Amino acid sequence: MIDDLRRLDVRAWSLAGLAFCVLMMGVALVLEHVVGLEPCPLCILQRVAVLAAAAVFLVAALHNPVGRLGAVLYGLLSLGAVGGGIAVAGRHLWLQSLPADQVPTCGPGLDYMMEILPWQQVLSQVLSGSGECAEVGIRVLGLSLPGWTLVGFLILALAPLGLLLAANRPRRGYHWSG
Repeated sequence: MIDDLRRLDVRAWSLAGLAFCVLMMGVALVLEHVVGLEPCPLCILQRVAVLAAAAVFLVAALHNPVGRLGAVLYGLLSLGAVGGGIAVAGRHLWLQSLPADQVPTCGPGLDYMMEILPWQQVLSQVLSGSGECAEVGIRVLGLSLPGWTLVGFLILALAPLGLLLAANRPRRGYHWSG
């Protein structure tokens, strides 16, 4: 099976990652617009991470570099975006695990902060969390939505790792014995 995965090229791994990003965003948009769940600031940051990974996967799929450098570059860039999503989802889960008396108070809305504060301060305040980020709206099979998002990011991490695997694939015309 590893040999089969090793044969996949940059385009195949990128399209798989892009498709999973589309799936993750589709679920998020259905939960927002059909179910009526309003995303908190940390949910929005997780969406940004998905969109950043999707952008890297799209460019990688269109470019489809044959050299190792391109595959490594796209693998590392997409892994950075996915890693950021994992960190934010983990932070979100941590906030949800806090006892009620330790949950940060609700602050101003993200739109308001974006209008009056520099982006560095907005990011700092969003990552510190707020009461709305600590609320557990619904659970599916025992996991809250940030828990499922973390699972999604962990699955999505397979695509950048696949890109790095593709970078180590032997070039055509060469024989690789390992």
